Amino acid sequence: MKKTFYFGVLIMLSLSLMSFNCSDDDDGSPNSNSQQISEIESDVQSGTWRITNFNDSGQNETSDFNGYDFSFNADGSLLASNGSNTMTGTWSVTDDSNSSSDDSNDDDDIDFNIFFPVSESNDFEDLNDDWDVVMTSSTRIELIDVSGGNGGTDILTFEKN
Repeated sequence: MKKTFYFGVLIMLSLSLMSFNCSDDDDGSPNSNSQQISEIESDVQSGTWRITNFNDSGQNETSDFNGYDFSFNADGSLLASNGSNTMTGTWSVTDDSNSSSDDSNDDDDIDFNIFFPVSESNDFEDLNDDWDVVMTSSTRIELIDVSGGNGGTDILTFEKN
C-alpha cells in the first residue's frame, strides 16, 4: 500500500514539475521583435522614400503620390513633400504580437503605423493604417493591410530615393 501511495505522489510531482517547464511560446525563443523593429526604424530614418506601389483593394492608386518624398523622422513625425505641398503626419513601428485584432495569422506581426490628420476625401487618408510589415530592407519596405470592413487587401510599398 505504501509503495502505491509513494508511486502516485511521485507521478503527480513529476507531472507538476513538467508543467512548470512548458511555455506558450511555440518557437522556443523569447517573443520579442524589438531588434527587427529597431532595424526598420533605423532604415526608414535614413534618407527619403517614395511610394512605388499603392494598391487599394485591387485599384492601383500609386499615381496619387507621384512626386512625393517621404521623410520618417526620429521624433515620430512624417513629412511628405512634392516641392509645393507638404503633408505632416506621424509614424511608428510596433510589435503587434499580443494584439487580438490581428489581421494576420502570424503571431509575430510588426505593424508600421502611419497617420496623416486629413479629411476622408484627401488621398493621404488612404495611407492611415496599422500596416503589417511583409518585407523590409535598407531600400524597400513592403506593407499589407487586410480591411476588416470590406475584406479588401491594400498593398503599400516604399522605396528609398
